[in-house]
Amino acid sequence: MGKLVDGKWVIQDVITSGKEGEYERIPRSFLEEISVEHPRFKPEKGRYHLYVSYACPWAHRTLIFRKLKNLEEFFSVNVVHPDMLDYGWTFSSDFEGSTGDELYGLSHLYKIYQKADPKVSTSVTVPVVWDKKEETIVNNESSEIIRFFNSNFNELTGNTKDYYPENLRSEIDEWNDIIYPNVNNGVYRTGFAKSQKAYDEAVEKLFGTLDKIEKHLEGKDYLVGNQLTEADIRLIPTLLRFDIVYATHFKCNIKRIKDYKNLLKYTKNLYELEAVKSTTHFDQIKRHYYYSHDSINPYRVIPRGPGEIF
Repeated sequence: MGKLVDGKWVIQDVITSGKEGEYERIPRSFLEEISVEHPRFKPEKGRYHLYVSYACPWAHRTLIFRKLKNLEEFFSVNVVHPDMLDYGWTFSSDFEGSTGDELYGLSHLYKIYQKADPKVSTSVTVPVVWDKKEETIVNNESSEIIRFFNSNFNELTGNTKDYYPENLRSEIDEWNDIIYPNVNNGVYRTGFAKSQKAYDEAVEKLFGTLDKIEKHLEGKDYLVGNQLTEADIRLIPTLLRFDIVYATHFKCNIKRIKDYKNLLKYTKNLYELEAVKSTTHFDQIKRHYYYSHDSINPYRVIPRGPGEIF
């Protein structure tokens, strides 16, 4: 793996850590919005492109929103190969579901970043929203992408379903603020910990939060307002990867999702939504994590099980 430094690819460990071995996620580098008010990036049909990995939970959020909001004709999609090795995400198409780069025929995702900014210093991540008109990256932060997916194309699509309704925003934000550091990123903080102390702190916060969600979901189908919201869509990609990857690969093994009555029911119900099921690719998920993280799994042995997630 590696990163771009002044526009040049440097092979190095991208698992960045603090002084006590705790994992620290690098902030994203492209943070523009598509909106009618934006001076450059206006909502238009056929103008934008989405680069994703089916393995990545952050990219998974954007694919779910793209489906829910009928944005398929507004955001074409290319899928990287699940292996992320010395040169990062590749556009090799020799794994089922991986498409290659249909816009430029490039070999690696970092070259898309170089095309956007030849001098950029950044980690090279998915998802990426690309503007085909100006040939640049608009945004590579999933939490921001799903926000403008939610509402800024409504007039063009006619789809006015709101997954961040104003009357529920404070509660959605509250759950997001709990779930992101402790669960979404918490599994990485657990798996990428480089000291026992860092691991213990991360895993305790992770399972303390899962226990809190389990209790909250008693008698409920959704986290907020008895309806599908952004909070659910941000949580479900992590839950779907939990038992097949995080429990083993990231040592998140105090419990499995299977061991929680309410979380299991919640995960099953959300998985049955077409926007979730059609964008979930377990073969790519398992291949990416077990094959790409050589510091955790140096022989790249991919486990047979679990064969089913539920």
